[in-house]
Amino acid sequence: MYEPTVARLTYRALLGRRRALILFALPALLIVISLVVRVFVGLDDKVAADLLGGFALATMVPLIGVIAGTGAIGPEIDDGSIVYLLAKPVKRPTIIMTKLIVAIAVTMVFSAIPTLIAGFILNGNGQQIAVAYTIAALVASIAYSALFLLLGTVSRHAVVFGLVYALIWESLFGSLVSGAKTLSVQQWALSVAEKVAGNGYVDATVGLPTAVILLCAVTVGATVYAGQKLRRLTLAGEE
Repeated sequence: MYEPTVARLTYRALLGRRRALILFALPALLIVISLVVRVFVGLDDKVAADLLGGFALATMVPLIGVIAGTGAIGPEIDDGSIVYLLAKPVKRPTIIMTKLIVAIAVTMVFSAIPTLIAGFILNGNGQQIAVAYTIAALVASIAYSALFLLLGTVSRHAVVFGLVYALIWESLFGSLVSGAKTLSVQQWALSVAEKVAGNGYVDATVGLPTAVILLCAVTVGATVYAGQKLRRLTLAGEE
């Protein structure tokens, strides 16, 4: 279920100059903000949790997921170069799985590692806050990558829809509107973080068993449907 050539081409596409600048910019901004907060506020567990939850998990992780997930396949479909890949003797599910693995890896590297660094800068991992939000970022990276890879497969406007989802649904509704929180990847990841951090520093509205089930269902469902969509795209091209 992993094709090295497909993976190499996907990494090259995701880490091209333009996307790389965006991928590096968000983590750099998080670390700069963390340094400024540490200098002017000092060690403060509550401030650390608020910044990691409000910016890192609610904004940075889904945005990086949009870039990595949609960028793994969307541009190839848009410019038609996917035809050359589909002409290779590689199974369609293998193509999707390979691109998903690459998207997950890129999202994790550019979101989880900076979150851990920022957490240690902010409060030295007091109350296990840095580790908790790093685990949440890792978990969210998997679901976001699958969702946005699917979006890149089914829509030519995947980036636009992905940004709307990341900035409006996750950052706004997923954080403020109680009913929407149940359907928020951010909240599912927070449920995992809540079990790691000290009491009162992470507030999740979804129970851990429910969150794990939803994370697995979304990841598997999005991946399977993306494979089916790619298979139908191939059949349409052959016809």
